[in-house]
Amino acid sequence: MRAIRGRTPGHPESHLTIGVEVTTGPLGQGFGDSIGLAIGEAHMAATFNKPGFELFNNYTYVILGDGCMQEGVASEAASLAGHLKLGKLIALYDDNHVSIDGDTAIAFTEDVVKRFEAYDWHVQDVKDGNNDLESIYHAIEEAKKVTDRPSLIKVYTTIGFGSLNQGTEKVHGSPLKEDDIVQLKKAFGFNPDEKFVVPQLVYDLYHAKATKGAKLNDYWNALLEQYIAKYPKEGAELKRRLDNNLPEGWAKDLPRYTPIDKPMATRKLSEAVLNKIVHTLPELLVGSADLTGSNLTRWKDAVDFQSESTGYGNHAGRYFRFGVREHAMSAALNGMDAYGGLIPAGATFLNFITYAWGAVRLSALSGHHVIYIMTHDSIGLGEDGPTHQPIETMALIRATPNLVDLRPADGNETSGVYLFAIEAKTRPCVMALTRQDLPQLEGSSVEKTLKGGY
Repeated sequence: MRAIRGRTPGHPESHLTIGVEVTTGPLGQGFGDSIGLAIGEAHMAATFNKPGFELFNNYTYVILGDGCMQEGVASEAASLAGHLKLGKLIALYDDNHVSIDGDTAIAFTEDVVKRFEAYDWHVQDVKDGNNDLESIYHAIEEAKKVTDRPSLIKVYTTIGFGSLNQGTEKVHGSPLKEDDIVQLKKAFGFNPDEKFVVPQLVYDLYHAKATKGAKLNDYWNALLEQYIAKYPKEGAELKRRLDNNLPEGWAKDLPRYTPIDKPMATRKLSEAVLNKIVHTLPELLVGSADLTGSNLTRWKDAVDFQSESTGYGNHAGRYFRFGVREHAMSAALNGMDAYGGLIPAGATFLNFITYAWGAVRLSALSGHHVIYIMTHDSIGLGEDGPTHQPIETMALIRATPNLVDLRPADGNETSGVYLFAIEAKTRPCVMALTRQDLPQLEGSSVEKTLKGGY
């Protein structure tokens, strides 16, 4: 337990522990990721599903606790999910009234139900999560029927249920004592003299679930083959994306420059790149944390990802209005990448990447293919002053393992960093882009940019 290479790590990592979709760790990150997973389902369904071919129709489930609920990223994510009306997102809130310091009464007394109702979530509660599994099941089934907004199921539980220390922080992250295990086994009808024994009934249940899952997997693969046969264009596109391949020659239209071309800010050069590649790379999804006009991330004919009921876009849209939610944006990008078939990119000012740092760090730790388009690099950003100037930010980015710092000096290098970032399938990239104009340099090169220094 909680040991390196163990099957039960304290915070499982997606690339090390089988069956873990995303690396969560810091509280609230999994909830933020779940927004991205739900976005992934909604977008892929709107893009590829056809009558009789519901290839993408899954629900996204997330379990979170009292600690997660207190994190700022959870508030941002819940607000975003409510706005986007992600009807296939179902959150189960394990409300056991205990955090590491003790009873939540010492620090967390808000009405979570009212809070989520204000976020426009469908909310239910289950009074006895220790014993009443039937009510949990029925609450989930009820949540599935609500398709116009996400659902929260508040489940009242007792931490360490049945332990001598139940209901206290003492069972939060420590193994139970031997005498406690003995009495617990007796209370639940197990033989206290048998250790590490799993009843055959449990094995049978898991085997039945695995068998059913294998059949569903075979059915889905067969449906995909039928889809490819009936819709060859869409089918080929979907298979390419599921295989994590890029379109042939996608980079041929990247802009190129000579020293006689006029000086331009690299954020504007980035805009030029996006306008060239978005139609060649339909898996590229881009958004901004309420700075679209400054980040210059929205291309000319972009459609927003929104609920159709708002009149602002649809789920096939590829541009995201994340609002002033840098942290939720970055966590959602991780979830979108984890869903598969997508290359997510998010933008804000470079200095505000630290508002999102918990999620950015997990991008690097998990090897997510996420692109951070960070504009207004350096003290040359303008009138906002030192609060917006990323003085120490580059050192933090450069010090982070597996997080690639891309700081282009002109137009060719801006095209080059996009070439690198799009092809860096297991490394998140941070593009540091300027507000001020920069000259087109003699000897700069799109291809040589891939070398770093040249």
